[in-house]
Amino acid sequence: MSPVVSPSRIASIDIVRGAVMVLMAIDHVRVFSGVPAGGPTPGVFFTRWVTHFCAPAFIFLAGTAAFLYGQKVRDRGQLARFLLTRGAWLVILELTVLRFAWTFNFDYAHYALAGVIWVIGWCMILMAAIVYLPVVAIGALGVAIIALHNITDAFAVPLAEAVGASRVSWFWHLLYFGGSIALGGGDDGPQLAVLYSIVPWIGVMAAGFAFGQVMLLDTDRRRRMCFTLGAGAIGLFLVLRGFNLYGDPRPWGDAARQGLPPMPAFLQFLSTTKYPASLLFLLMTLGPTILVLPLLERARGPVARVLTVFGRVPFFYYILHIPLIHLIFVGLSIARFGSVIPWMTDNHPMFIPPPPPGYTYSLMALYAITFATVVILYFPCRWFAALKARRSDRWLSYL
Repeated sequence: MSPVVSPSRIASIDIVRGAVMVLMAIDHVRVFSGVPAGGPTPGVFFTRWVTHFCAPAFIFLAGTAAFLYGQKVRDRGQLARFLLTRGAWLVILELTVLRFAWTFNFDYAHYALAGVIWVIGWCMILMAAIVYLPVVAIGALGVAIIALHNITDAFAVPLAEAVGASRVSWFWHLLYFGGSIALGGGDDGPQLAVLYSIVPWIGVMAAGFAFGQVMLLDTDRRRRMCFTLGAGAIGLFLVLRGFNLYGDPRPWGDAARQGLPPMPAFLQFLSTTKYPASLLFLLMTLGPTILVLPLLERARGPVARVLTVFGRVPFFYYILHIPLIHLIFVGLSIARFGSVIPWMTDNHPMFIPPPPPGYTYSLMALYAITFATVVILYFPCRWFAALKARRSDRWLSYL
């Protein structure tokens, strides 16, 4: 493939990343609203389901952005150093600043969170070594990890038991299983809550890196490739999911077998596994993401402009939106209950015990709070996007 498009900025990528940021706000407002993560009602289900596109698109396009940065600097060593240092920076921020933003407490001795920023950081650290491979090999590696990791579903129970008995079980939880890891050797010691394990997300980032080559094709070839890849992923999802062939540990058609409350078959069909992300979860989310990219290349109007602002500074948006949402709910707690209820400073993300009776917000309130959050964030993000456009200071690339 001969690249013919400037790698400086690709408008459709910024718009998709901006849309992901808005959807992410919906999900995180949902957390603090006390609304459950999914069904059984369609409104609650789709409020959660639509946000499933966030992490796959965020991590996939982070890989694409890394490829485009490599095309700009034309130096794999410089690209590797950038990925290594930025990745380490993200891991540190997740364990410190963002952990406080989620909880508003300083109980670092007992709880830490390994969320999406954590896994992006570790994937970047691993990509610092992987980028020395040919782009085709990086893409093949990424697709193989995404496609094959659900082979473990066939012997999940004995594998989980073996991991639990292992002296290095923490490593397997970080790598694939996720869950809570006792860092101090006991339940009373430090706990690391691993929401996002490294596999399969390193595969997603590697595939996104190779996808960067597609984004440098001429317009017609780029659109054909995006339509082919996106439609192919959606078609494969429909076949594999429809016949329960492979790719997710929870078959649809029987809510009890999925460990879900009774719900319509269509909702069960879409209820794929996110932790760890199954092949079907990734096909379901990445297929439409890739498919929509060429459709947004000529997007214009106020919505496109707002989303572009967010998409140009996605991490800056991320580190602002969590404490802002938390502060909003602290204020609402004072207004409703006369004080900050203890649940507001519990260790996230599980919020155990559940919110007190009568706390949960309606879906209408959830979306109204999300809208207010996005409006507030637009102004600092517009300022920071303009700053990045004017200046090329190295530190700006880390936000």
